[in-house]
Amino acid sequence: MKLYQFTKETGKKITKFDSGFVMSRITQTEKAVHIGCVHLDVDGVIGYHQAVVPQLLVIVNGEGFVRGEADTAIKVQSGDAVFWDQDEWHETRTDTGLTAIVIESEELSTSSLTPLARLQV
Repeated sequence: MKLYQFTKETGKKITKFDSGFVMSRITQTEKAVHIGCVHLDVDGVIGYHQAVVPQLLVIVNGEGFVRGEADTAIKVQSGDAVFWDQDEWHETRTDTGLTAIVIESEELSTSSLTPLARLQV
């Protein structure tokens, strides 16, 4: 399991085309990709299972806990992203609710993301 962040502070200011915004890149892929939105209610859980393909969980609202194959749960919140390799066991839980974008593809690059420095994995 690898942890990243995509906060405004880790993004890049875009001014091209007379624009004025910050872009936090997430991933780029040349192969087919499945993108979905997960809504976990209070006490919600995505049960412990193996990732079928590499998977990126991008938390856009709320907070919760994730774990990989280790039994240690790590707190995550809006602005964090979690990457699991293919076949890696993992779980996501929340006490208060969480909304996340899930990106799954045989080929996911996390090179555009900033490693999450506040956690030791």
